[in-house]
Amino acid sequence: MTAPSTLRVAIVGAGPAGIYAGNLLAQAVRQDDTTISSVEIDLFESLPAPYGLIRYGVAPDHPRIKGIVNSLHEMLDALPEGESTRRTIRFIGNVEVGRDIALDELRERYHAVILATGAIRDAALDIPGVDLPGSYGAADFVSWFDGHPDVARTWPLEASQVAVIGNGNVALDVARVLAKHAVDLRSTEVPDNVLEGLEASAVTDVHVFGRRGPADIKFTPIELRELGEVRDVDIVLHDEDFEGVDASAASTNQLKVMLRTLNSWRGRPAGTASRRLHLHFWHAPVEIIGDDAVQAIRFARTTTDADGGLAVTDEVREYPVQAVYRAVGYYGTQVVGAPFDAARGVVPNAEGRVDDEAGLYATGWIKRGPVGLIGHTKSDALETITHLVADAEAGLLSAPEDASDVLDLLDERETAYTTWDGWQALDAHERALGESHVHTRERVKVVPRDEQVAISRDGAFVS
Repeated sequence: MTAPSTLRVAIVGAGPAGIYAGNLLAQAVRQDDTTISSVEIDLFESLPAPYGLIRYGVAPDHPRIKGIVNSLHEMLDALPEGESTRRTIRFIGNVEVGRDIALDELRERYHAVILATGAIRDAALDIPGVDLPGSYGAADFVSWFDGHPDVARTWPLEASQVAVIGNGNVALDVARVLAKHAVDLRSTEVPDNVLEGLEASAVTDVHVFGRRGPADIKFTPIELRELGEVRDVDIVLHDEDFEGVDASAASTNQLKVMLRTLNSWRGRPAGTASRRLHLHFWHAPVEIIGDDAVQAIRFARTTTDADGGLAVTDEVREYPVQAVYRAVGYYGTQVVGAPFDAARGVVPNAEGRVDDEAGLYATGWIKRGPVGLIGHTKSDALETITHLVADAEAGLLSAPEDASDVLDLLDERETAYTTWDGWQALDAHERALGESHVHTRERVKVVPRDEQVAISRDGAFVS
């Protein structure tokens, strides 16, 4: 086989991983040292709108995310040089691979398929009581407050004492949204049904528990600092958790900054806020306690062993709470028809090449597991795209068996897919809702899937 003059690639997943992969692929083909003259990229997304976890997995009070969205928008909006119709990356939303179209059907129509489905499910926490009513996965809660179309419109917020298990940014997002007064979220794009739910919240105390000590936190400085800026919420720390912790000896500058932040909070006088956010360290969850619902949570105190590892002590502590949120990580989203390592929650691959599957690639969290930030996603996509282009140049990718447009197949099946122009119509609609809102907001998200699809398909305009 020889290298194709026009490379056709399908990407499954329109979050940052998929969009970065498409943009890097388009850039690679434009290089003078490639024999591939052009590329056609179709970006499939199971949701009607693009951006994945940027739209549905990040707390709405993170304004810097707007910059990332703007960057992703520019990548999807780009037209090839000299082209006025077909965009470099064609967005095809509301299409789930494995339901609306089979993976094998994609592989018949493209030289290569890149899996970029990410991870949207909660990782398991195997302790007794984890399935009690009142025990929730953080990913589900995040999906609710971000207006994900496939979750319930309401969320039970009757608990006054809440536990959040985890020491990463997701745990901080969950804790901050739970502790924050709803009035302080009115200026964000949080959906109206979420505002209504948070306004009725009974929470007074949110307890965040980490298995390790302050020197092993997985937060980032900005997320941590935001906690101290939340109005009418006191931060509560415990001196015993900081014994032997030396901020000046921290392994990174970021950690030094965070330890200094924590130490500054320790020095604050007792507050009089109406809500409190407690940070606990050296707590390993043992059991969630309750008869018909969560009533308490039990932990074993931990410490470091002689080798610096984590050791569980005989000391047990119990906290009366009525709700538990598990922020212990995410689990990869499997694509029907693709290999999957259930133990790790990833597609088995070697630097992005899916094992024993020529022409099938992976990038993002489904490739490496749910770790790392946006910067890691870019470098990860570059590795995958470098291998894909090399394989195409070497003639290792089979030519498509079916040269027809995939949209013809979706039309034949009466699949209500959405497009980039449709997203622009939905985006404009949400912004208009925000402008006319009583509190004047940048946007008000449309939550129901059928409404998103209707606005995208009926209101789509040609830019």
